[in-house]
Amino acid sequence: MVIQGYRDLNVYKRSYHLALDIHRLSFTLPTSERYELSSQIRRSAVSIPLNIADRELA
Repeated sequence: MVIQGYRDLNVYKRSYHLALDIHRLSFTLPTSERYELSSQIRRSAVSIPLNIADRELA
């Protein structure tokens, strides 16, 4: 298997799918925590694949 970019990396694929799952699950939090805590959880989950992609583009 030839890796041509960050999208071919297993770590990127897994972190991307994890971020999607976390985003979906964040909507199941109680209403009192849905806005502050879920926003922070989503941002931190998305930062993982974004940091992997950023290393490739740098």
